[in-house]
Amino acid sequence: MEGYPLIGSRLHRLLPTVMSLLAVFFINSCAVGPNFHSPAPPKTNRYTYSPTPQKTTSANMSDAGKSQTLTDAKTIPAQWWQLFHSRTLNQLIQMGLANNPTLEAAKKSLEVAEQTLRVQVGNLLIPAVDLAFNAQRSQIGTIQFGLNAPTNIFSVYNTQAQASYLLDIFGGNRRQVEYYAAQVDYQRYELLAAYLTLTSNITTTAITIASLEAQIQATHELIATERNVLDIQKAQFADGGISQEDVLTQETLLAQTIAELPPLQKSLAQENHALAVLIGALTSQKPPTHLSLDELHLPAHLPVSLPSHLVRQRPDILASEALLHGMSANIGVATANLLPQITLSAYYGWTADALSRLFQPASNVWSLAGALLQPFFHGGALIAARRAAVAQFQQFYAQYQNVVLQAFKNVADALRAIQFDAAEFKAQVNAEITAKKTLNTATRRYQLGGQNYLTVLNSQQHYLEIKINRIQAQAARYTDTAALFQALGGGWWNQTLIGNHPCASRRSNS
Repeated sequence: MEGYPLIGSRLHRLLPTVMSLLAVFFINSCAVGPNFHSPAPPKTNRYTYSPTPQKTTSANMSDAGKSQTLTDAKTIPAQWWQLFHSRTLNQLIQMGLANNPTLEAAKKSLEVAEQTLRVQVGNLLIPAVDLAFNAQRSQIGTIQFGLNAPTNIFSVYNTQAQASYLLDIFGGNRRQVEYYAAQVDYQRYELLAAYLTLTSNITTTAITIASLEAQIQATHELIATERNVLDIQKAQFADGGISQEDVLTQETLLAQTIAELPPLQKSLAQENHALAVLIGALTSQKPPTHLSLDELHLPAHLPVSLPSHLVRQRPDILASEALLHGMSANIGVATANLLPQITLSAYYGWTADALSRLFQPASNVWSLAGALLQPFFHGGALIAARRAAVAQFQQFYAQYQNVVLQAFKNVADALRAIQFDAAEFKAQVNAEITAKKTLNTATRRYQLGGQNYLTVLNSQQHYLEIKINRIQAQAARYTDTAALFQALGGGWWNQTLIGNHPCASRRSNS
């Protein structure tokens, strides 16, 4: 008995070291369940079933008509929207990045996931150590023991340090931590996806607003022209030069053109409201900046990533992969739950009836205990849980494959859109040039007295109709170019855009 205080003193010094060494040993030992590996990228070297032209057709219209060159195996700049060389667009995106609540919510979701991971690491991988102090003063009546004596009043003081640790022999705890690390990856890529979606939506919304404003202006000019035509026809009808049917036809045409104006104005209002939300402003506030369609410059060189790189660049694919990683870790957790579990616990302290005698050798108390738990019969629940984890992994793998397929579709759609946008824009520009020449010829003939004014107005009407179509085709070239950058992942991997190294991953293949 005399050696017990010495044993307790040594245990008190060695216990934290022993528990820490055990923790390190089992953290670095093997873990049951599959080790996750990123799925292999699709084995293809292109996005479309037929080759995409490396260069689009050009149109005879300054910057907007330039040819765009698609360059393979080139990386995308982090601030890809700056390729449009629009100061106004850059300002709008900066306002959105600073004020958009959806982006801020995504940042906080990542912070929650990171803190949750720290909680789980502390709870599952590191021994728990607690310090306790108790003081109690009690009175016991001796009459209940059949004694006729004064009541007893006594005090008990106790202080101790206690530690416990579940030996992670089969890696169940490490797999749980791996699951929470995968959740951090998921939230990180969700943040990047929110960033990419926000910058893309601001870009396309601003371009759409500029296009609608140009269309509305051209429509107003068209309405004025058609009214002039109607006035002349009414005068001709009064003189008996044309029939009433001609006048009614022109009135119908004018009414149809006027009817086209409210939908354009409605769309413009809705797009302005959408832009206000994107930049974190109230819809009651006046738009802070105004983007003109002619202010934009069409990027001449479009870097297109290799198909094998797409799965490492798209935030939605990486987020889906992170979820798949978590499901893989859950298989390990369910497997470990079938195997034995060993728990170590210990405490060291002092107990005395007086505070002055609390730390005397005779008051020293300690304990070291171990417990083994082997699941024996749970009605098949543990086996079913593992089967469910495997099935869930297969479910998320199928979802991951669908995300990859949709990503390739997005890129293929954007590449084809850029190709055919250029062809459509060229045709519209050629039609506009021809209509403008016709209008100029009619105007000169009218000025020389060889043409009546009605012919001039009809030529102007035709020209304005084609101009509206050209404006729409021009805006499509810009918006589909932005869609390509978004489809390819937006270049976030080229710069630390949000927080510290958003592309860093905590994947564990051990």
